Amino acid sequence: MKDIRLMLVDDQDLIRESLHIVLDMDPDIQVIGMAENGEVALELCESNRPNTVLMDIHMPVMDGVEATRRIKERWPEIRVIILTTFQDVDYVVQALDAGAEGYLLKAIHPKELAAGIKWVHGGGTLIPQDIARMLVSEIKGADHPNLPSATSVPEVKPLTYGLSDRELQVLQCISDGLNNREIAEKLFLSEGTVKNYISNIYSKLDVRDRMQASKKANDEGIL
Repeated sequence: MKDIRLMLVDDQDLIRESLHIVLDMDPDIQVIGMAENGEVALELCESNRPNTVLMDIHMPVMDGVEATRRIKERWPEIRVIILTTFQDVDYVVQALDAGAEGYLLKAIHPKELAAGIKWVHGGGTLIPQDIARMLVSEIKGADHPNLPSATSVPEVKPLTYGLSDRELQVLQCISDGLNNREIAEKLFLSEGTVKNYISNIYSKLDVRDRMQASKKANDEGIL
């Protein structure tokens, strides 16, 4: 039996079906329900009892923030991840205030989305680094009545595309301009092992060469 009983909540049929197809292929994830708005999501929580919910924000009848608040009030054990197109600190604050454990953008890579769902299901909190920086900047700057205090900001996991610690070390070396021999010497590995790590990195980041890998790592704050 799969550990993660996931419900998808989005008002767009195509997005729900696409997420269903992609995520249900994961050996640890079972999509047990889909809802087109927050009201239907509450009904399905009652009948299907998911342990994790992937929730859109803007929906008719009941939006994702209100649905998240009601879900957490009735079933606090259910983990909720907001998945939206809106990279706005106000939405982030509203979602976290409602009890969401994660806030992700729909542009996320499918592999990273699955990894994020598993992280949150396991008890973690997940916010992309660029959004986390926006949130911290707001906390340090203007007086915002709904912002949490700096001490209450949850510890978040940066998006790393499922890279292992060793693969992150190799990626850092690539970003520093080291060749395979130099990476092998620095990390006490064989050149063959380094090549295998680099191949895995390219696959996980969906890139073709060292330049693309280095650019993506720096642009997305992976390192």
